[in-house]
Amino acid sequence: MDESLWYIFINASLISNFVLAYFLGICPFLGVSGKLDTASKMGGAVTFVMLISSMCAYGINTLLVAIDAPFLQLISYIVVIASTVQLVEMFVKKMSPALFRALGIFLPLITTNCAILGLALFQTNKGYGFLQSLVYALGAGIGFTLALVLMAGIRQQLDFASPPKVVKGTVITLLIAGILSLSFMGFSGLGG
Repeated sequence: MDESLWYIFINASLISNFVLAYFLGICPFLGVSGKLDTASKMGGAVTFVMLISSMCAYGINTLLVAIDAPFLQLISYIVVIASTVQLVEMFVKKMSPALFRALGIFLPLITTNCAILGLALFQTNKGYGFLQSLVYALGAGIGFTLALVLMAGIRQQLDFASPPKVVKGTVITLLIAGILSLSFMGFSGLGG
């Protein structure tokens, strides 16, 4: 099936949202979604890393298939992701030390964010071309950011509420995450 670029984008961002449908990238989703500002900037950083990793994964896969060494995909993707995250970390530290401190440990943890590795593996398994891979990465990054921003917005509103003690803190955060996930399952009808 030759998928249109629009379908690939909508699928990656809404229908098969990496956080709310595949449950990839849960650590930053729960850890950085306390404040809207931090969540949106983390989403931007993850989107950037996804775009760079997607381009590199496409090139690496093409090369590995050409030399008949597809068994090196996983380790090659991990090296590219780790390198990209190091560049992003250095850039953020230099340009916005406040954001660097706000993201804390979650910025270097982008390296182990399974959503980014999942992106590289999914696009390879789907046999996407270069442009399709970029659109898929952009959609996945936008979807990741959307999930973070929605969660952060809800959590900030909860600061003004007084929920029962039994559900305060982590419990209510996980309940909200589950409800968001259920709501995104409603987009599955868009896939046809």
